[in-house]
Amino acid sequence: MRRTLALAARGRAVSPNPMVGCVLVKGGRVIASDFHRRAGGPHAESRVLARAGARARGATAYVNLEPCAPYRGKRTPSCAEALARAGVRRVVAAMPDPNPAVRGRGFALLRRAGVRVSSGLLSAEARALNRPFEVYAREGRPWVTLKAAATLDGRMSDGAGRSRWITSAPARALSRRWRGEHDAVLVGSGTVLADDPRLSAPGGRTLKVVLDGRGRVSPRARLFKTPGPVLLVSARRPRTLPRGAECLTLADRSPRSLLRALAKRGVGRLFVEGGSAVHSAFLDAGLVDEVRLFLAPRLVGGRAAPTFYEGRGRTLPRALTLETPAVRRVGTDLLVSGLVKR
Repeated sequence: MRRTLALAARGRAVSPNPMVGCVLVKGGRVIASDFHRRAGGPHAESRVLARAGARARGATAYVNLEPCAPYRGKRTPSCAEALARAGVRRVVAAMPDPNPAVRGRGFALLRRAGVRVSSGLLSAEARALNRPFEVYAREGRPWVTLKAAATLDGRMSDGAGRSRWITSAPARALSRRWRGEHDAVLVGSGTVLADDPRLSAPGGRTLKVVLDGRGRVSPRARLFKTPGPVLLVSARRPRTLPRGAECLTLADRSPRSLLRALAKRGVGRLFVEGGSAVHSAFLDAGLVDEVRLFLAPRLVGGRAAPTFYEGRGRTLPRALTLETPAVRRVGTDLLVSGLVKR
């Protein structure tokens, strides 16, 4: 199962699908193994069965997630049916499917076909691997990672609005890599006007989402000139759009409505980079799943210098808390990260 989880973790390009690995064992030996490589492509179980051929009969399949069952609108063949047809004797899964609409159907199909099924082996590790998919399946929204860069006293800029560069080059390079691990990166128009960011990401496929309710973003902004699609979110469609950009009109631009709209576009992981008003809106709405905060060894002070989280304010007993936070050094900065406690 550990080998299965390691294989699954290699499938980071499958979002919003889950990361799944499969290892086929017979006579105490691994006869085939593989993982789900891209959304819409063959699932891990199908790839493994294709590799094993007739040797799959009588084997045991280890998977980190319940094999999928048929349902209306499904784009790929059912893995549970494929395992049963191939004559697999036993299936060991780490966890059931978190989607309440299909949970347990794959196991039931396998048992009806005479396949022995067990579930729960390394379930904690399996759930940790696919937390974003679980949120997407249960809540119909992307997993939200909030990233911020601030001084030691929490300021995102000085009183004059200058924020270049708060953090070191290694921290900025890591942020760029993180963008490539998400389906979309989101900023407000204020960040675009103040910093003119490129929002570039490895591979150039990450969707760049800009909240621009008042149409303030210039078509000459650098984010339009770097690889990757751009989505402007506004209450009304502008007369003209920069080349390669699209507009999403939302009468209700609350974080929850926005997340649902992005989920319908296949966004399973969202990287929220700011600024302060955007951070505050998502944190106040209780829609941040993970925080990654860079702290630069500087002190700015001053009432005019914004903090990365203004918000409505909370009492200490109701403060947002990170579960098992981690702290490490990146360049000259400190990175504090953790999941938001529910």
